[in-house]
Amino acid sequence: MNNILNLNKYGNPPNSKNWTQSGKNHIDPKDNRITSFSREELNHILALYGRKVVSGQWKDYAIDTLKDQAIFSIFKKSNEMPQYTIHKLPKLKSSQKMYHIRGTDGKVLKRGSELPLILRILDKDKKKYKII
Repeated sequence: MNNILNLNKYGNPPNSKNWTQSGKNHIDPKDNRITSFSREELNHILALYGRKVVSGQWKDYAIDTLKDQAIFSIFKKSNEMPQYTIHKLPKLKSSQKMYHIRGTDGKVLKRGSELPLILRILDKDKKKYKII
């Protein structure tokens, strides 16, 4: 009977007024935003991914959406480290290096502001197969 539950540390309930004495525990929606790829960006990436799957070069992918970046990881086999990772870093938009492609070792292979242009580095052998 000595345990007292302090509800102030859990934030305000959605429909209460003056529930707590101060607004210190209010959670700002801007703090919970995550970075993700847009539909257009995913269309470019998945078009390339589909061609590489058809040719047998890639097998699996993963998408990570974090607070400061979004990552599209490409795997040759499902149980390995990613062969390539495509990073979207919106905080670098002003320096025109918002997108990065990294190899298995983590080195940046290409960076730039336009995703279709930097995806060309991964699509070198485009003429080996034909998509109907």
